Amino acid sequence: MSTEQTNQRPDPATGPATPARPAPPGDLPASDRAARRAVTVFPLLVIAAGAIGLLWPAHFTGWAPAVPWLLGVVMFSMGLTLTLPDFTAVAKRPWAVGLGLVAHYVIMPGLGWLIATVLHLPPQLAAGVILVGCAPSGTASNVVTYLARGDVALSVSVATVSTVLAPLITPPLTLLLAGQFLDVDAGVMVTDILKTVLLPVAAGLLVRVVAGRYVDKVLGALPWLSAVTIAAIVLAVVAGSAALIKDAAALVLLAVVLHNGLGLALGYGAGKLARLGRPASRAMAFEVGMQNSGLAASLATAHFSPAAALPAAVFSVWHNVSGAVVAAWMARTERRTR
Repeated sequence: MSTEQTNQRPDPATGPATPARPAPPGDLPASDRAARRAVTVFPLLVIAAGAIGLLWPAHFTGWAPAVPWLLGVVMFSMGLTLTLPDFTAVAKRPWAVGLGLVAHYVIMPGLGWLIATVLHLPPQLAAGVILVGCAPSGTASNVVTYLARGDVALSVSVATVSTVLAPLITPPLTLLLAGQFLDVDAGVMVTDILKTVLLPVAAGLLVRVVAGRYVDKVLGALPWLSAVTIAAIVLAVVAGSAALIKDAAALVLLAVVLHNGLGLALGYGAGKLARLGRPASRAMAFEVGMQNSGLAASLATAHFSPAAALPAAVFSVWHNVSGAVVAAWMARTERRTR
């Protein structure tokens, strides 16, 4: 999820601008204060939505069919924050972006399968954890990279490419890794991702290109629109699986914490191993460890069951909390080394 607009943009070839605090491409905030507010409020809003769905599930069990439409709103908002230079930045750093893409779609799916197997998760939950791992980068990864003083240009590039390629990568990966737990119709999943992810993002980008000066006036509201919409997705998912949550909450939380934590660590390690430098390694950590859990929840609800969407709902809360904490720690470490 991106936040408020800034006019400062980093050089795509070298990373965020210096010596001032980095301002990413697109619409990240001009101050740490605004960014911290957005990252703090978002998980609180999602936690509140989950609590409402858990306490009064009967009022929201009919919301499940709206989940793909809600996700379309989030992805359209993401498209509105993109600009053409965000795509040209990919061509200027193909090695780093390619490494980030491979790390993302190898580490997180593999971890999802490993955790589901080691913890002996029930089939529905196992498929849900794996589906989270096979999703593209999370919508909050760019702003968290900004807070961590990471390479935001690389973060935006990896997030954009992983989202665009999701229709080609997520379904076959899910079939390969989750097929042993549940039946997976990869063909139908491709169509769903095209409709709920790629088309809304493309539509948002087109609107930005055609009517950029009008879109610029509302960019500050887009993060909050996305936050409210994702909260509504979590509300629908939790209400649909409230009974299961009471029985499996601890197990799902353990799986999510392991998945996210190991993803962050291995993503950072991949950047260090490739000698990308500290800022780029930080970007890699968040691009690998933070997932588009809204997409995972939508696909799980449509193709498996509300129970399978439970890991995505929990991940949606946890990865924003952990991302903000890790980013604050990284930023503090950066200040101490200066």
